Amino acid sequence: MSMPVTLENRTRVPWHHRAAARLAVGAARLLVRLRPRRLRRVLESARRGARPADAATAGAARAAVVAVSRRCAAQQCLQRSVATALLCRMWGVWPDWCTGVRTQPFRAHAWVEADGQAVGEREDVTLYRTMMEVRAHDRR
Repeated sequence: MSMPVTLENRTRVPWHHRAAARLAVGAARLLVRLRPRRLRRVLESARRGARPADAATAGAARAAVVAVSRRCAAQQCLQRSVATALLCRMWGVWPDWCTGVRTQPFRAHAWVEADGQAVGEREDVTLYRTMMEVRAHDRR
């Protein structure tokens, strides 16, 4: 059984956001090929020195990523979430980057959060058990 593919709404974004978004999407396409532990370490390194992202900034970054990449507008949630986090980092902030799984039905998903909420997600991410995360601030 195949899952229908629907593209997210792609909005127009300023040219300077598009250029940075293309760079973030390209970097993310390479990074998602890494093993999960290595990917997390790279993102933790990228996060250093950034302020926490607010929902508006993370939403603008996600919209720019979706606008420049058909792949990210479709079902490539891992690449979309990594690209969104990287674009936020280019803007001096970092959202919470998360991946998780659910069992009924089994699915894996990756997303970003800001201000305690998932940014731009159509589905309820509270149904997912978080497996890996790179938070804006370490929880200690």
